Amino acid sequence: MSDINSLIKHLVTFRDERDWKQFHNPKDLAIALSIEAAELNEVFLWKSNNDTFDLELMSDELADVFSYAFLLAESCGLDIQKIVEEKIKKNAIKYPVSEFKGSAKKYTEI
Repeated sequence: MSDINSLIKHLVTFRDERDWKQFHNPKDLAIALSIEAAELNEVFLWKSNNDTFDLELMSDELADVFSYAFLLAESCGLDIQKIVEEKIKKNAIKYPVSEFKGSAKKYTEI
């Protein structure tokens, strides 16, 4: 997980060198994350599953999504590894393999 912490430090340094922390409150970071996720979706808009897409553009948009998600977690003092592992445990309870293997149904549908 030190790679993610290293990325977060790099992002924070980049942000702080530009005095952007003043703009990086949880609300605005969440909004920015949502906007970047929409821009990632746009890469795939009107394409079928078999169509090709611009991998460089997708990579740039995905990097923006990760960056804002990491900065949001950092601004709230959240440990990314811990919160993701906790969510996996919660989902394992909601979606036991015996009932959901190969199924795309939501836990409320079974």
